[in-house]
Amino acid sequence: METTMKRMAGLLTLLLAITICAAADDLDTQNTDGNEGDGDVPAWVKNIKFSGYGMLQYQGIDKEGDHSNSFNLRLARFILDGKIGDFDWRAQIQGTNLKGAGEPTVQLVDLYAEWRKYPEFKIRAGQFKRAFTFENPTHPITQGWRGYADVINRLSGFGDRAGEKSSGGRDIGIQVAGDILPNASGRKLLHYQIGIYNGEGVNTKDKNNQKDIIGGIWVMPVKGVRIGAFGWHGSHGDMVLGTEVIPGGVRTITGNVPLNRYCLSAEYDLNEYTFRAEYIHSQGWGTGVIGSNVINYSLGDKADGWYAFGIVPIIKSKLHAKARYQTYRVSKEWGTSVNQIECGLNYFFTKNLEMHLEYSHVNDRNLAKHNYNLIDMELDFRF
Repeated sequence: METTMKRMAGLLTLLLAITICAAADDLDTQNTDGNEGDGDVPAWVKNIKFSGYGMLQYQGIDKEGDHSNSFNLRLARFILDGKIGDFDWRAQIQGTNLKGAGEPTVQLVDLYAEWRKYPEFKIRAGQFKRAFTFENPTHPITQGWRGYADVINRLSGFGDRAGEKSSGGRDIGIQVAGDILPNASGRKLLHYQIGIYNGEGVNTKDKNNQKDIIGGIWVMPVKGVRIGAFGWHGSHGDMVLGTEVIPGGVRTITGNVPLNRYCLSAEYDLNEYTFRAEYIHSQGWGTGVIGSNVINYSLGDKADGWYAFGIVPIIKSKLHAKARYQTYRVSKEWGTSVNQIECGLNYFFTKNLEMHLEYSHVNDRNLAKHNYNLIDMELDFRF
């Protein structure tokens, strides 16, 4: 992790150096009012904000033949946010201690600008969260659990079933979104968002010149309530479909693999009470291995899953109780399902420092011995 943090520091230093150099150049020519040579700081420099967070973890698992317990540096992020006129921008670098194919320990996760002059019609371009599911764009700490639900991880671009490298639900593209239909009090009743993406995950060019189209729409009939639906139509390029024998050897067959998904979502989030449920269905062959492009036909071309959870305050702004049920079916069959029942507590030392404690009973029907237990404790902080 030390090497990881050094790399992150280097990347962040580069971002800050670029910002400072640009600011210095601007200072030579204009001030916040556009007057030349008076040395005032431009507004866009004043609006730059540096922030970040870290997530420290202990986890123990009693899986048959694979017991483990370990302290873990789950996640660290450094963030630059800014505003230039009607545009907001963000650059975010992530470091984890994950190692393996397709999971670099340091990577640029967000780099985008968004035109926000009108809340009814905003345009975002760059690398950012896909417009798919309620849970995907939720902050890892605010989300409140040891991790996103399995179905989100596997079918929303994290450790995706399709085989793309771990992308945190992100891709490169352009999106339009907005909130419309205000009621008598001015609260908007309808949200829409639709994006066009490379379809390959973070920091990756399009491999087949065919873009993914992802969109969502939800209604907000009363304060705190969202009911929505999402769709995803796309493909992955340069996938290994199989081999064939040819004179003198074997030829690898590559091509595109279609990807079609939809999600149904419902949520109540108000006054520290949060309840959310989502169902996702996926059609399209996958690899089942992060960072691999070799199709595993034994997984089938369909998968689905769902989750439902509640987080409620026991002591307002101090102690929350939580419970979650989730299922992910690797091949859309019960014999391939992973089912979990979870409960726990979240304790807030301050608004920027909190501890999560969680117990999970797992029923994994893909294993010879289906049942095992997991405990997880995290200390999360923001700055």
